[in-house]
Amino acid sequence: MQTTPTVLVVMGVSGTGKSTVARSLADALGWPMEEGDDLHPEANVEKMEQGIPLTDDDRWPWLDRVGEWIDAQGRRGEPGIVTCSALKRAYRDRLRRPNVTFVHLAGTRETISRRMAARSGHFMPLSLLDSQLETLEPPGPDEQVITVDLGGTPEEEVAVVLAALDRD
Repeated sequence: MQTTPTVLVVMGVSGTGKSTVARSLADALGWPMEEGDDLHPEANVEKMEQGIPLTDDDRWPWLDRVGEWIDAQGRRGEPGIVTCSALKRAYRDRLRRPNVTFVHLAGTRETISRRMAARSGHFMPLSLLDSQLETLEPPGPDEQVITVDLGGTPEEEVAVVLAALDRD
């Protein structure tokens, strides 16, 4: 029996709708939500704004901040939702806790690039999508993950997650 409340890590490459899905899940579940992009060190944001892909060394401090948020939720005994690309298994391993479930938003390059082109005011340019797709190591069957196909509306994608949580 799980004693620490669930924390959902909504993951995927840029443009998959992590923030939209996470906010909708937070509203539906009444859980606190943290925007993982807000936890990036300023140097990371500057690199991405310039179209420079992040390295593993750039990502470790950011992933540690995300992990600290997850741990704080556990200490408070609260569930939560945080967005984080979590592209590589090593990154997910850094965030993995018994109470963490990853929500992988997965879609084709065409679907994701269309979504990225439609949004405004985000520091991640469309030019970095290919490097993110190359970096992505989709979660394996041994990982605690809910995979959501990006073929539907955000409401339909949220419904997939809520249905999967209800089965647990």
